[in-house]
Amino acid sequence: MILKPVLLSLKIASLATVFSLIIGVYLARVMTGKDFWGKNAAEVLITLPMVLPPSVTGYILLILFGRRGMIGSWLYNNLGFSFVFSWTGAVLAACIVSLPLMYQSVKAAFINVDPIFERAARTLGASEGRIFWTITLPLAWPGIVSGLALTFARSLGEFGATLMIAGNIPGKTQTIPLAIYFASDSGDAVTANILVGIMTVFSFILIYTLNSWLKKKNFHNIG
Repeated sequence: MILKPVLLSLKIASLATVFSLIIGVYLARVMTGKDFWGKNAAEVLITLPMVLPPSVTGYILLILFGRRGMIGSWLYNNLGFSFVFSWTGAVLAACIVSLPLMYQSVKAAFINVDPIFERAARTLGASEGRIFWTITLPLAWPGIVSGLALTFARSLGEFGATLMIAGNIPGKTQTIPLAIYFASDSGDAVTANILVGIMTVFSFILIYTLNSWLKKKNFHNIG
């Protein structure tokens, strides 16, 4: 009973982090580029899940991706696919909720890249794509790693939006936070305490490792 939600949570958090990385890097690249009409509104939409209650985010996801939703109805009628009451719905919820953390970390990392290196590459005839992959991205890597760690931790702890769209189905959609809540609600303190301990220790190790790596990185850069 304890192992299943742990393994499922790791699976969901890993996939959500991968999708958040791809989407976050792309969005940060676009937003740190040239200005365009509606840029501020678009950035608000990207970061909105970070300030909205998770239950509100989950409800919006239901409206959009439910079987009768704007997008979900098309997916279900044409592809027979549904996010509702499935682990893919949990991945969707975790990705949407954690994406603002990835976006903000990557955006800050891109902004802090010294433009002199990019300008020097342009004078040597390098294309924008090559500059991004060989200069901007490597220099921004510490910020991206921070975003990865925070996004994974946030995805691992996602509760409200996941419950709204994926439900609480043991062995199928029941993640660690859901298992803790329902174990506590049913009076199963032993299971709840073990899962809380696992989450706390894992999160501590993750953040401690990240901070140690960043300190070493900064020390080597100074040296």
